[in-house]
Amino acid sequence: MTSSAPAPTPPLAFSDRGALSRAVIAHLTGSGEGSGHAALAEEAVTASADIARDDDIQLALFVLYASAYGSLPQLDPDLEWDPALLATRRVLETAFERDLRASVPVPDLPEPTVDAVGRALFALAEADTGPSLSRYFVKKATEAQAQEMLIQRSAYTLREADPHSWAIPRLEGRAKAALVEIQSDEYGGGRPHRVHAALFARAMRGAGLDDTYGAYVDDLPAVTLASLNMMSMFGLNRRLVGSIVGHLAAYEMTSSIPCRLYADGLRRLDFGSDVSDYFDEHVEADAVHEQIAARDLAGSLAEDHPELLPDIMFGAAACLTVDGWGGAHILDAWSTGTSSLRTRMPS
Repeated sequence: MTSSAPAPTPPLAFSDRGALSRAVIAHLTGSGEGSGHAALAEEAVTASADIARDDDIQLALFVLYASAYGSLPQLDPDLEWDPALLATRRVLETAFERDLRASVPVPDLPEPTVDAVGRALFALAEADTGPSLSRYFVKKATEAQAQEMLIQRSAYTLREADPHSWAIPRLEGRAKAALVEIQSDEYGGGRPHRVHAALFARAMRGAGLDDTYGAYVDDLPAVTLASLNMMSMFGLNRRLVGSIVGHLAAYEMTSSIPCRLYADGLRRLDFGSDVSDYFDEHVEADAVHEQIAARDLAGSLAEDHPELLPDIMFGAAACLTVDGWGGAHILDAWSTGTSSLRTRMPS
């Protein structure tokens, strides 16, 4: 009996956004001439007025990180550690990190103790005055805007928890145990159907959307890609382990209440439990995770390694700031009756 040939890999579902992302995609897919992207990266960061909102730079970074995650099968796995691609990524990361450190307001550092760091992180989250997309959503969002919200979250949430898992081998002792406890819940506690990324995929299908990873990248503005790229940069660079820990702490501390509002808004719009279940799951889970993340993870890491405290607080502040930029972009569009997506409203 002869075995059937494997199905061909479909082409990428998105297009480049300029010379840099075109060259990176071409190199990683073997679809054309992909040389010279390091020079293009230098030119792009020099010319860019705002790297977090630069479509060409953020898409190039997204594709480079996708190679490390293995999230896009069209990217050649043999090129994950290609020196030329790593050089290009380094150029973009250096500029992106520099801009973030210049624009993210970081509070005064607390004492490097579990309790002091925990209190400082909770105070930082409570002081966040960024736009509340969830409060708008629960009362005013339309069905199309609900689909749009799911699309905006898809680049990260269909790979939920993966950026933070890079930190596991870089930690030890109390901090490692705390992170593994959080991530075990994120990955379903041994139940594949309760993996949070799988719950979100189910929500997308229930809302009439495509749950294929990368299906909506063309629709995502640069600031949305920047949020995921920042997580990937923090997670993939060992020197930034404090930043990815701080990011996760802030992320968990600001998730429970918004998820309750999203779930209530989806029910108001008559979406089924297959759509709201993902958000309902996070109401209780993240209320527990916030305590573990702030104290057992971030606090114990700062206590054991005080030199990482500045990056822990920077990562937390960056999470709140960049997610605030994304929320403001969506609310600004919706308040004028337009879409926050780049190319189309979902059909």
